[in-house]
Amino acid sequence: MTNQYTIGLDFGTNSMRALIVDVSDGRELAETVADYPSGEKGIILDDSNPDLARQHPLDYLTVIEQAVTKALSLAREKNAGFDPQRVIGLGVDTTGSTPMPVDAEGNTLTVQERFANNPHAMAWLWKDHTSHAEAGEWTEAARKQHPEYLAKCGGRYSSEWFWSKILKCARVAPDVFEAAYTWVEIADWIPAILCGTQHPSRLIRGICAAGHKAFFNPDWGGYPAEDFVASLDKRLGRIRKSLPDTCGNVSQSAGRLSKQWAQKLGLSAGIPVAVGAFDAHLGAVGAGITEGTLVKIIGTSTCDIMISKMGRDLPDIPGLCGIVPESVVPGAYGLEAGQSAVGDLFAWLVDQIKPAHQSHQQLTEQASQLRPGESGVLALDWHNGNRTILVDQRLSGLFVGMNLHTTPAELYRTLIEATAFGARAIVERFEEYGVKVERVVNCGGISARNPLAMQIYADVLNRPIAISRSLQTCALGSAIAAAVVAGAHPDFDTAISRMTGVQDKIYQPIPQNVPVYEKLFKLYMQLHDAFGVAGKQSDLFNVMKDLLTIRDTVLGQQ
Repeated sequence: MTNQYTIGLDFGTNSMRALIVDVSDGRELAETVADYPSGEKGIILDDSNPDLARQHPLDYLTVIEQAVTKALSLAREKNAGFDPQRVIGLGVDTTGSTPMPVDAEGNTLTVQERFANNPHAMAWLWKDHTSHAEAGEWTEAARKQHPEYLAKCGGRYSSEWFWSKILKCARVAPDVFEAAYTWVEIADWIPAILCGTQHPSRLIRGICAAGHKAFFNPDWGGYPAEDFVASLDKRLGRIRKSLPDTCGNVSQSAGRLSKQWAQKLGLSAGIPVAVGAFDAHLGAVGAGITEGTLVKIIGTSTCDIMISKMGRDLPDIPGLCGIVPESVVPGAYGLEAGQSAVGDLFAWLVDQIKPAHQSHQQLTEQASQLRPGESGVLALDWHNGNRTILVDQRLSGLFVGMNLHTTPAELYRTLIEATAFGARAIVERFEEYGVKVERVVNCGGISARNPLAMQIYADVLNRPIAISRSLQTCALGSAIAAAVVAGAHPDFDTAISRMTGVQDKIYQPIPQNVPVYEKLFKLYMQLHDAFGVAGKQSDLFNVMKDLLTIRDTVLGQQ
């Protein structure tokens, strides 16, 4: 493995990152970021519909060449003797579910003049919630016809997912729907483009996207039954026929880098490209996931990933985004949960509310001077809906306890605390169903940049919080998949042990903070159930008064 490298390509919400890694120890030689050129920070929006969020598929191709060639140049500058011809494989992770319509050759419809600027012909970004009504229809149909489908995705289908978006397109843009031969997740399409295998007959679809977002499971022969799909809309039967009965996992090759792309990137033609997966799942790999470890990938939203070895009894867990065989690593079930907004919440306060035009850093510094419960304010972290455990994108955010003296820093800290309470609700759901969380590893930009948030998470969860050694765990996870596919390591266990690690700093719970957060979490869950659980009768009379009691106690007024 001496002087052998892989490249991880991480396609995020606003930009794409390329990371060059030494396969022997995970050393990161160079990284670059390329912003998507279209829309607002890479996202196509619609002022008349706040639920709409799309991306232009050609942006993905533009940034690949920009980011990879720049990363190779930086690697040469920083590392004597670096040779791009020693790059032995590529891995790809993306957001998801981000499906897009393609033609019979597997090409994006946006290459056609009539669809070039049509948002419905673009990639339907994970955070597009226009299909919330359709998600409800999928849920009800599955509950009546195939409850086993729902059991593996937490009991409710989401507007963020594959089939909801396709049904929505059929209704609002029939011209786009009819022009599409099939729909493909970008996690599958981008590796195929790199290999020249995007034709639907050759394209390999990954179990990660299919299993967590599209009702795919080997137990019932793959994707959902054609008659079930057609029962929602008979036009969907054609799309179901275009889908394969098997899927690959990240230990397998999606193909080999084509001569065309090798020339563009300055790499060797024929090196393997791993089957694609979602950013969170490969982020868990890059963070060093093992059984019993909860990896929290904290960014604009969060995804929480655990694994459980196959062959063991594993119950269906209501509210999870899926229990899917080999969606993270071979030989284990991947369990996914998450929150629909975390970094987006903090950005909302800074960018939309703009309190005295204070920055994240300024608000964090002021919030760090506050004690738990001091503000008397509590929030629900649902500004972008609830991904887990309620799986309801029609929920919205809430502040309780504000008064005429409430400051921006208090609101900022309250939002951090709300995301930590949401994280705890997820941990408790895992453990309620017998999946023990023995260790928590956080990763992502917020984990590295915001010690206050990490301390609050440790206090609320009442557990030590480790931080991934790599600041680019998603890209690193993709590079690890490439290393396994290229044969540099015999399996993922070996690759993970050699190429990942955590930082020396471990956030320990502060004893005096824990009991205050226990009280606040109970109030959070009271609001959570009252607003989020159908038929839940809850008297909220005590909430404001209990918050004031906690505040007064913290301030020494009682």
